[in-house]
Amino acid sequence: MKIRATTAQDLDVFVDTVHTAFGRFLETPDEHGGGVWWSALELDRGVMALTDSGKAVGTTAAYSFELTLPGEVVVPAAGVTSVGVLPTHRRQGVLTAMMRHQLAELRERGDFLAVLLASEGTIYGRFGYGPATHTRRLTVQRSQSAFRTHQDTGSIEVLKRSECGDVLEEVYDRYRRTQAGALSRPHRWWALGAGKPPVAPAPRYVAVHRDADGVADGYASYALTDGSLVIDETITSDDAVFGALARFVLGHDLVTEVTFKHFPTEHPLRWQLADFRAGQLSGETDWLWVRLLDVPRALTARGYLGDGDLVLEVHDPFLGEHGRHLLTVRDGKAECVPTDRAPDLSLDVRDLGSIYLGGTAPSTLIRAGHVLAHNPNAVQIADALFRAARPPHCLHWF
Repeated sequence: MKIRATTAQDLDVFVDTVHTAFGRFLETPDEHGGGVWWSALELDRGVMALTDSGKAVGTTAAYSFELTLPGEVVVPAAGVTSVGVLPTHRRQGVLTAMMRHQLAELRERGDFLAVLLASEGTIYGRFGYGPATHTRRLTVQRSQSAFRTHQDTGSIEVLKRSECGDVLEEVYDRYRRTQAGALSRPHRWWALGAGKPPVAPAPRYVAVHRDADGVADGYASYALTDGSLVIDETITSDDAVFGALARFVLGHDLVTEVTFKHFPTEHPLRWQLADFRAGQLSGETDWLWVRLLDVPRALTARGYLGDGDLVLEVHDPFLGEHGRHLLTVRDGKAECVPTDRAPDLSLDVRDLGSIYLGGTAPSTLIRAGHVLAHNPNAVQIADALFRAARPPHCLHWF
């Protein structure tokens, strides 16, 4: 078996192999080659596994994203995607070989963080990825959708998806820079219609919210079918704007229920409803998985809400690495250096990925038996250091 980087000439073989691996059939691109999920692939960042006879049997690739960390710090991150192995060649070490090759390549490029969306929950932990954000649905019956309060002074305009691409791109870009866990959507994604709606050009209505000065500061992309209104995503950094968009869709005629996909953890909307039970949560699942490739660099990149010192003993079984790091935080800024001091916490790199964005408390993983605390004070310090001002949230599909 041979593992090699891909080029633009490999596009057809690469895409065909991915689809075969997942048992799916190819969609038809538009006249410009867009409108399909793979139109934004960066084949200079792809990897293929080939048999000795040259047949492609495995694929993986990476997108060049930016990831927002706690403290509104924006950093580069490799978005791992299109990971697939043909059914005829599974459990033969193909995936492991590709993952090892890819991580080495990412490091060589200078990446210190990799992220992905996992099709199955048991695959990527062994490669050092940990679930770092979660998502769920909120469904509200329109008959129970009255609000307790009304705070907003802006306005809402309804547009078709085809009429407001620039507005969506602009509002999303402002939003993602303030939301920990959010990924960038490069302009080429919007231009090519790559991914899921509303990036993809599927027919959608878009409720665009504007502030008192007429500046767009939020949107909700939605479709209505048989009395059910489903919102692809609600984008805004302002809870009052979110509430205004929610009131709008919940007041839509010919609707019996409204479902918010990718509803953020700990969002206050249910508390804004007159009937708290009117909002029913379902479908909670992991979303963005994080993999640290350079522990000191990653830990010093993010912001922190408190001060403290913590010695982290980090094991990386997949790469065969082990390190002990002294994390020192003062005034929200961190330094991280090698140390011989006794560890406060011992943990796998996948668990460090899970707590990195502040969505999972270290104490939760200690209670689960994944992280070992060597002294009781370390638990409180770790929870205080790694928490985020607002839970991380990612809704970008890649």
